[in-house]
Parts: sequence; structure tokens; C-alpha cells
Amino acid sequence: MSEEFSNHSDNREFEDVLNTYMSRRKLIVGSLAGAALTFMGGSAASASAGKGAATGAKVAAKAPKIGFTSIPLQNSAMPTIAPEYAYSVLIPWREKLDGSGTSFDYIGFTAEQQEKSIGIGHDGMWYFGDDKKGLLCINHEYGTTPHIMGKRVPTNLEEVRLSQAAHGMSVVAIERSGSKWKVAKSAKNRRIHGNTVAKMSGPAAKSALLVNAAGNKVQGTLNNCANGKTPWGTYLTCEENFNGYFGTTSTTWKPSAEHTRYGIVAAGFGYDWHKFDPRFDLADASYANEVNRFGWVVEVDPNDPKSAPIKRTALGRVKHEGAELVVGKGGRAVVYMGDDERFDYVYKFVSRANWKTMIKEGVSPLDEGTLYVARFDDNGTGVWIELSPKTAQLSSWTLDKILVHTRLAADAVGATKMDRPEWIAGAPTGEMYVTLTNNTQRGTTGKAGIDKANPTAVNTYGHIVRFKDANDHLGGTFNWEVFALAKDVTDAGGQMFGSPDGIWVDPDNRVFVQTDGEQPGKQNDQLLVASGVTKEFKRLFTGVKGSEVTGVTVTPDRRTMFVNLQHPGDGDPSISNFPAEFQGLGGPVPRDCTIVITRKNGGVIGS
Repeated sequence: MSEEFSNHSDNREFEDVLNTYMSRRKLIVGSLAGAALTFMGGSAASASAGKGAATGAKVAAKAPKIGFTSIPLQNSAMPTIAPEYAYSVLIPWREKLDGSGTSFDYIGFTAEQQEKSIGIGHDGMWYFGDDKKGLLCINHEYGTTPHIMGKRVPTNLEEVRLSQAAHGMSVVAIERSGSKWKVAKSAKNRRIHGNTVAKMSGPAAKSALLVNAAGNKVQGTLNNCANGKTPWGTYLTCEENFNGYFGTTSTTWKPSAEHTRYGIVAAGFGYDWHKFDPRFDLADASYANEVNRFGWVVEVDPNDPKSAPIKRTALGRVKHEGAELVVGKGGRAVVYMGDDERFDYVYKFVSRANWKTMIKEGVSPLDEGTLYVARFDDNGTGVWIELSPKTAQLSSWTLDKILVHTRLAADAVGATKMDRPEWIAGAPTGEMYVTLTNNTQRGTTGKAGIDKANPTAVNTYGHIVRFKDANDHLGGTFNWEVFALAKDVTDAGGQMFGSPDGIWVDPDNRVFVQTDGEQPGKQNDQLLVASGVTKEFKRLFTGVKGSEVTGVTVTPDRRTMFVNLQHPGDGDPSISNFPAEFQGLGGPVPRDCTIVITRKNGGVIGS
């Protein structure tokens, strides 16, 4: 959400790495020149070829079928989908969790009602169930105060509570009724929001850095962006731009170095919660460490409605975009994470032992293990640097300090500064994809300018990198390549997309890419499907004006896909009032909602 950045370290920028890497590629196209350059299907040289055949490299896997008609870019107030597909709307903001299919009225909407209905800012999600019914865990990233309550800022504590209740996540039972999906009545339906009682767990849980003089309980989860899932059946929701909810009217409060590194300033993002809720007042000494209680990966058990969400401190505190968990060698849980800010880093966590063994021991696999940060080198290799007192640059740090102030620790060990690392997705062949949305401020750092040899120094449209760890996710090194430079991926209409954000790879190696931000020709955000082998892109779906297309999950048979439209019309009904005109879902303002996508012939999504 924020256009600012807080990383002013001297660490090397990925743009420098990328420019050197691409220059090397021009000299060695078609050669192995170090196995890193052609370590998987396709080559770095063909990464930007929109129609995709791999050039000068052995294709390592069979290309998946992507047989639908790619649609043109759109700029409409209604979604558009490929002709072979159909869509419907599910769980718009304010729909009640009781399974009645009704919604609370916008006028007179209260905090208590919001706690009993779908939140706003639909984002990352995951579906736990079969092909007909199950539980959908869905994040609610953010919502502007004017959109939620019809006024610019809150004027009392009740209005603050309403705003807080709109954030967090929902667990909602859904079921297919005929050809449509609907909310089901279930005791498991619940909201987890900005005031829900939570727990801290892991190495930093008892740290003095997380204790307030007020003695208040740990409460709430905020700015829940992307997500993850675990093989033991729980959901991971990730706290991103938590800094924006804190502020102060004090003229004497000064940010610490730790505050500054996390973008914590007196003005916040304009939510004004601090004026009525002291927990969010940066100058209130009783709540001095409250801000440190946010910025975590939070584990939720969807099947136990009485369980508290647990903030897993072993995974570090950053502006978490997502947490992609894969099972590595020896059954260890390996979690890949991006820190979504310009010039921030990519992280990895590896559990101490086999995840099944740890659970039998009564220990969470997410509480004991090792956290790493990535350094990308310009020859297409990289190194995972351990973030612990064992690393020389951190020998004087305590582990809890490293985990609470993870960004500063990563600065100290020389991690590579990236262009907004967002979602990370694992492919069936072991590769990991990371979306780097954009960095329009790269030229302001004085470290990378624009010239003919380096035309992406101001990276307006972003790119996608994929990498593969040595030793089945447990190695300290990895190989990487550019999967796509967005500015160079084209179809008959020209540049296809910009600002890649959400990403998911299916078992057939189709890469689903969602966008959030600048699109060619100021068009709507979109959902694309690419081949992980040929790198061919096709456009499956476009959203509405002012909305982000985000979140992706499927039923086990992959014949139903769920994606989200976040902030249609950017909350302004004069831009778009979707879905008011769709399925009778009326109201004076647009409503974030989930889109259900099916293939008309009942086939696998993306085929």
C-alpha cells in the first residue's frame, strides 16, 4: 500500500545483480556456463518471450496444456473472463456468517455486526475441503475508513472498533448448491480481527521486547495479506503493513532506529486509531511494545473455532506477504517468505526436524528451527545466510532481538535488496517462484540509474524470479533465473501485464499470476496463466476498475477456482459499484468479494 521504503542500508540491490546477470546471458545464450543458468525448463534468455518457446536450453518437463482463448486487456466496471469459462460471486463484504445468505445493511453498520460477518480487503486464502464443501480461510487486508463507515476518519472508539473488526481474516464454511457456491451454517464459521485474543509462541514469545507495561493480552491480527497452509491442516495468515495503524499526536515522540526501519511514523496511514485506542498510540509508554506484536506469520486452526491464533516468532518479524510451506528433505517444514517493501528481502525458515516427529513430541514445527535471508549473486547462484548469533555479524545479538528486529539483522548480514518481494509459490518440480511487484523509486537511491544498458533501473512493471534450493530445500545455496520481465511479456495487443503479485503453481506446472498495480494502458488488474516450461502467458480473467485481483485456491479436483476482487472501484461507487449489479448484491458502495471460476465443460482450471 505504501509508496515509501525504509531500507537505507548499503546492501547490494537486486537491480545491480540483475543487470550483470542479464549482460552475462547475452554472452552465453544456449550454453550452460554454470548450471544455474539453465537449471530448469526454459532459459533465462527466453524469460521475456511472451509466446514462449525455450531457446537454447533443454526443456526439462512436459509443457502443460493452456488451451483457452486469451482475452484482451480491459478497462470496464465489470469483470471479463475467457469465453470457455464462467464466474459467479461469493462472500461479499458484510455477508453474515450464519449461512442465511443475507448481509448487514451498510447504513448503521456496527462493530458487533462486522464481527459476525465477512470482513473487507479480501486477499490471500486457502480452501480446506472436498469438491463439494469445505472451509475457506480468507484474509482481510485493509479497508479505508471512508469506505467502511462513510467518513474520512473515525470520531469515536466505536468507529475505531468497526474499522478494527473489518480487518483480520474469516473462516467460513462453503458448499456447492447446484452450480453455485454459498455460505453454509457451521459452528466453525468465525472472524479473527483486530481485537481477537491471540498467543505468541516460539523463541521470542517471552521477550521483553514484546511485553507492555500495561500488561495487556496479545490481541489481534492486522493487514493480513498473503497466506500459507501446513501439511498438518492449519492456515497461515501473514501480517504485512502493520506500521500504518500506529500513530500519535504527541509533538515530543521521536521514532527509534527500529521504528524507522519498519516505517513507523507519527502520522501512520491515516486510520487515526491512536486518537481513541491507546494501544495504537506510539507515545503511550504503557503500550510501548505493542507495535512489536505485529508483523508475524499467524497460525490458525480452521477446524477448532475455540482455538486462539498463534503468532510464530521463529519465522521473524517483517512485513510478511506470504508463507509458502513445502516439505523438504527428511520431512522438514520449509517456509519461504517475502518482505513486501521496496528494497527488502526474501527469507526461508527450516524446522529443526521432521514435522511429524516434532508434532509427536508436542512441539510445533514452526517454533523450532533456523531462519535465513537470501543473497542473490550475479552468476545465477545465491546463498542463504543464517540469522542467528552463530553468524559473525550477529554474534552480539540475542536471538529474540534478531526475531523481533529481523530487518535490521538482515541488513547486517548483507542480504540482497529486492523490488518488493511478495508472494512465493512452489512448483511440483521443486522450483520456487517469487513475484517482485515493482520499484518505481529505485532511481531515488542514487545506486542505480537509468541508461540504455540498464533500462529497468526504475522497475515500473516488476518481474518474476524463480529459484531452486540445493539438497531438496535444505541447502545453504540456490540457483536462480528470471522467469519473466513484465515489460517484455507480450501478446498481439502488446505488453501483457505489470505489477505481478499473487502467484500459484498447479501440479501440472501451470503458473497462475495475479496483478496489483500499474497495468499497460492503465487497464484493469488481471489473472494470467503461464507455462512453467515454455513461459507462454495467456490472460484468463480481468477485474474491475480500481480493484486488485488477488488470492487463489482451488477444490481438490481443480475444477473450481476461487480468486478475490479487493477494493473494487477503490471503494468509490462512481468508479465501480461491483457487485451491486450482479446477482442482486446491491448497496451504496462496492463490496470486496470472492469470484468463483469454473470451466464451462467442467475441465481443470487453466487447461
